[in-house]
Amino acid sequence: MSQRAPVHAAFRFAIQIDGITEAVFTECTLPSLEVEVHQQKEGGLNNAVHQIPGQVKAGKITLKRGIANSSELLAWYVDVAQGKISESERKISVVMYDSMSEELLRWNFERAFPSKWTGPAFASDRSQVAIETLELSYQSMDVE
Repeated sequence: MSQRAPVHAAFRFAIQIDGITEAVFTECTLPSLEVEVHQQKEGGLNNAVHQIPGQVKAGKITLKRGIANSSELLAWYVDVAQGKISESERKISVVMYDSMSEELLRWNFERAFPSKWTGPAFASDRSQVAIETLELSYQSMDVE
């Protein structure tokens, strides 16, 4: 009889950003990874097309949190928007924990930088938390 692999809750996670101390997030979406596929037709072969892998298209990391008194994340984005890319690149780690607070998995993103910042939507007829969203691009990824 085969054993089932355990599944883990999606709410036990932490985000570690080098150089940013005021960053507690309520939501994190890891990027989708996709390999471009080139279709190559071959003369005389009419019932199939060759599928050839191409470059990897990396998505973005999306982080969300309630607006806090600290503006470190927005300042980080502003630095990038002003062209200070090389000094703004950071290592980002997304860490998943089990129910005993033991580390299960760690996704590391090298040379990450904010590519989009979205401020909160205000509405006087609702009682919601003001949420800021930060999208991060990165150079490379590995999983531990």
